[in-house]
Amino acid sequence: MVGLGTGWILMLMLVLSIISLAIMLERAWFYWSLRDDIEALMRDLGRFLRGGDLEGARRRLEESRSAEAAVVVAGLVEADRGVGAAEEAMLGASALQRLKLEKRLAFLGTLGNNAPFIGLLGTVIGIVAAFDELSKVKMAASAASSQLAPEAVMARISEALVATAIGILIAIPAVAAFNAFQRVVRGTVANTDALGHVLLAHLKAIPLAAGMGADASGTERSSGEARAKGAPEDSERN
Repeated sequence: MVGLGTGWILMLMLVLSIISLAIMLERAWFYWSLRDDIEALMRDLGRFLRGGDLEGARRRLEESRSAEAAVVVAGLVEADRGVGAAEEAMLGASALQRLKLEKRLAFLGTLGNNAPFIGLLGTVIGIVAAFDELSKVKMAASAASSQLAPEAVMARISEALVATAIGILIAIPAVAAFNAFQRVVRGTVANTDALGHVLLAHLKAIPLAAGMGADASGTERSSGEARAKGAPEDSERN
């Protein structure tokens, strides 16, 4: 490994940096394609639900490319089966969307944490190679070799330090991108919860409204029966 020098370490880090850049660009494009005005979407969803137009709410959500809309659509599909079914459907859809959002982010996090150590490995190998070169030169008896000793050692050490610098340069953008993308994922999950609660609030309010209507009709029937019973008694007294 020492005989190979730090060249293979530098090639490895070059390949990793290219993969890291490709993932950053792909994830940035993916998140950009899912952007939507969530506040406007929430207002429209609330308006359709208050009007009782579940089909209109579904069409409005299907027009959006956002992950939040896809989750709530899953709840609307199961809304006729009850609140519990809609909630479970949204939980399942949210888990799938989160997997899509977090895809390949583990590579960026791992690379950001370990790229400096890969560079440090190259530095250690380079320094060991430099001391090995120095020992070989000292063993030589020619004056020419002794003059070349400092140049050979310095070349090895400079190559070793370059490996550490490249490792740090790879790690910084990888960590920055990982943190930024994680923030996007957390924001999307929070927006999904907010939209989902709008739907659940509507579905939970439907039985309550139906119960209030039934109580009101029952009260009217009771009062009507009481009036009907009271009418014959009044006629008998007359």
